[in-house]
Amino acid sequence: MEDQEMQLKVKRVTDKFTESMYVLANEPSIALYRLQEHVRRSLPELVQHKTDMQSWEEQSQGAIYTVEYACSAVKSMTNSSLYFKNIDGLLRQAISLKEQISSSQGRSAVINPNETPAHTSVTP
Repeated sequence: MEDQEMQLKVKRVTDKFTESMYVLANEPSIALYRLQEHVRRSLPELVQHKTDMQSWEEQSQGAIYTVEYACSAVKSMTNSSLYFKNIDGLLRQAISLKEQISSSQGRSAVINPNETPAHTSVTP
């Protein structure tokens, strides 16, 4: 009989102890302490991730600006084909005029070898 009473008392004590431990482990101040520990451990890594992300964002913004600038340059180049055609025509015309001048100067030198060209001066 004493043995059963003793077991009953031990069971009550262990139940009360278990309940007390459960309450103590789940007490709000303990939970806040655990949360604080977690934040202390995790915060430096999170800060590092944040700075890395900001750096990547800056690099990305720079790359985006470069690509947009290049795209606008390409678009303006496609719009300038008219100007290049005009320049091409003017260059061809200038080459043709230069060839005409060269050939006319060559003929005049053959016709009058004793005459000096008008653009040079002869000093006595």
